[in-house]
Amino acid sequence: MAHLDVDVVAADRTIWSGEARMVSAPSVEGDVGILPGHTPMLAVLRPGTVRITPASGGEVVRATVEAGFLSVDGDRVTVVTDSAPTGDRAATPAGTGPAGH
Repeated sequence: MAHLDVDVVAADRTIWSGEARMVSAPSVEGDVGILPGHTPMLAVLRPGTVRITPASGGEVVRATVEAGFLSVDGDRVTVVTDSAPTGDRAATPAGTGPAGH
C-alpha cells in the first residue's frame, strides 16, 4: 500500500517524522486532506491542528500549529510551522504522549 513520507518541523526542532496514510491540515483557504498520489501543492497554514494517520495504523497524531506552510511533492509532505507548543506534548497520538521519531 502506498504511503506518505511526512515531516512536521518548527524552526528549532522536528515535531514528528514518519510514514503516514493521510495528512490533514488547516490552510487559509480551508482544510486540506492529503493522500498518496496527491498533486504537488503549497498551502499557507492558519492556526489549528495538523492530523496525521500513521501508516502503521496507530492512533491519529495531532500537532498544533500557529502559522506556516504545507508542501506536497510526490508522496513527500512537509509541514513547516513558525511555532508549535512546547512542553505540552505538541505532537500526540490521541493525547497519550510524544510521538516524535
